[in-house]
Amino acid sequence: MLLGEIFQVALQAIRANKLRSFLTMLGIIIGVGAVITMVALGTGAQKAVQARIAALGPTLLSIYPGQSFRGGIAIMFDQRVSVTVDDADALARDARYVKGVVPELTRNLQIKRSGQNGNVSIVGTTPNYPTVKNYTFTAGRMFTAGEDEGRRRYAVLGSAIPDMFSANPAAMIGQEIQIRGIPFEIIGVLSAKGSAGGFGNPDEQILIPLQTARYRIMGTDRLRSITVDAASVPQMTLAMIEIERVLRREHKIRPGGENDFQIRNQSDILATFQQTTETFTYLLAGIAAVSLLVGGIGIMNIMLVSVTERTREIGVRKALGATSFNILFQFLVEALVLCLLGGAIGILFGVLGAVGLSKIAHWNTSINFLAILVAFIFSAIVGLFFGIWPARRAASLDPIVALRYE
Repeated sequence: MLLGEIFQVALQAIRANKLRSFLTMLGIIIGVGAVITMVALGTGAQKAVQARIAALGPTLLSIYPGQSFRGGIAIMFDQRVSVTVDDADALARDARYVKGVVPELTRNLQIKRSGQNGNVSIVGTTPNYPTVKNYTFTAGRMFTAGEDEGRRRYAVLGSAIPDMFSANPAAMIGQEIQIRGIPFEIIGVLSAKGSAGGFGNPDEQILIPLQTARYRIMGTDRLRSITVDAASVPQMTLAMIEIERVLRREHKIRPGGENDFQIRNQSDILATFQQTTETFTYLLAGIAAVSLLVGGIGIMNIMLVSVTERTREIGVRKALGATSFNILFQFLVEALVLCLLGGAIGILFGVLGAVGLSKIAHWNTSINFLAILVAFIFSAIVGLFFGIWPARRAASLDPIVALRYE
């Protein structure tokens, strides 16, 4: 038999049982589509984090209260240990290689406007918050240092807050919003930053003057964090050393004692989050790839059934001069076509799934062309691997026995 004739016979056999062929391919379609979609989700999450870090700025350092590590073991300190407004003042005053210090006194509190309410993050901070964190304004302005010292009841909204109240950002300037039942005048609306996975959504927050938050709203000087803007990227290490020196002095930590605070830079946060998302991406892709194996087993099962059904046909072909290789090749072609066609349809579904999640669910997705190539090649390998046994079984049939098969 000529190669062209072998291909033609194989395709005719597939077309003769369209529904069965489609059901056979279904496992491959689902497997390839799931792998592509899961990898797109993981890649999209990593790119979202990278964009978020770039938007914040590569020179930012974050200081948190709490625990230190020794030999990979977390050392927990007394719950009363914290970073305070005085720590932020000391850093702004004494730390070299630092061009900006932003204290953040944060609580989740109830807000209310025009009969509607919600629960969002309220951040008591200083006027340099938008500059250090690289924010721009959609409307209005930031409060001033004088307004902060005067404990004025001014609020600057994150870009998602107007959407919560179905209001136009510019129209909200000068209006009133209640925070914990206390009226605040809206003086500004920040531009959107966008969420980044585990980082939360920075657009769902309201900025108020630090002294107002400290004395009128929250009644404490204990900060959730302090954000420090280093003078430059090459001076990041020097800035971290200076921050540690100042905070150890403020916290009266003796030489050799463990720090009761943490200093993190954006690169560390990015590396940690990327590692986590990469692990979950591989895990989800691995689970999705199992359906490829299941699909391959399904193909082998159907091909074995096909060999049994076509035993007499195989005997006729061998009697007419077809070699064992011709029969082997014909059944391998059938298995490969089923897998490759299923892989192609799976790619289409995977891409559409990733785009759909991005458009409808607003998840961060990024289609990985390497994943598409690997999934397609893997589907071909599955077809080859699971098609060999049925093909060899067909090729080994004795033509006399096959012709007598009923």
